[in-house]
Amino acid sequence: MTKEFIKIGLVSISDRASQGVYEDKGIPSLREWLNSAIITPIQFETHLIADEQDEIEATLKDLVDAQGCHLILTTGGTGPALRDVTPEATLAVADKTMPGFGEQMRQISLNFVPTAILSRQVAVIRKQCLIINLPGQPKAIAQTLEGLKDATGAQQVHGIFAAVPYCLDLLATPEKPMPYIETNEAIVKAFRPKNR
Repeated sequence: MTKEFIKIGLVSISDRASQGVYEDKGIPSLREWLNSAIITPIQFETHLIADEQDEIEATLKDLVDAQGCHLILTTGGTGPALRDVTPEATLAVADKTMPGFGEQMRQISLNFVPTAILSRQVAVIRKQCLIINLPGQPKAIAQTLEGLKDATGAQQVHGIFAAVPYCLDLLATPEKPMPYIETNEAIVKAFRPKNR
């Protein structure tokens, strides 16, 4: 609880957007959702890159090792197409895998489209940073982060972001404390065990 901000890396992975063929919507969508959901001040580090495994790996390593990000969210490159290599690059830089994040994202997305089963998003830990691959579509990004709510706004299925603050708490060490993330409960309620 010693740092007053969280440093978040946002990486949009798209051949065409990185070449200027069309406008990237991933980073703006992520930034908008995070600014509405997190009360703790945020410092963003953003990158728009091509679907190249070496470049993705180098970007993730730099964001963790040099920039000191606490959380990295990627968007794009997680399907079955030959150019989709985001999960491979993410796993290549990992110290630990966190399979529950990918499982829950697919579960949420299957409520909307049957093709969600084709997504290969993964989440990993590198040093003290949580890296999560998110879907490429802005609407799906919000759905997987926030979860499913009924017409009254009551939570039906938890989104993945509810577990992110506690995950980062667990990565803290005496030498390197982590920021304490507070969320806007109208968007997403961070879950922490009561005995903590």
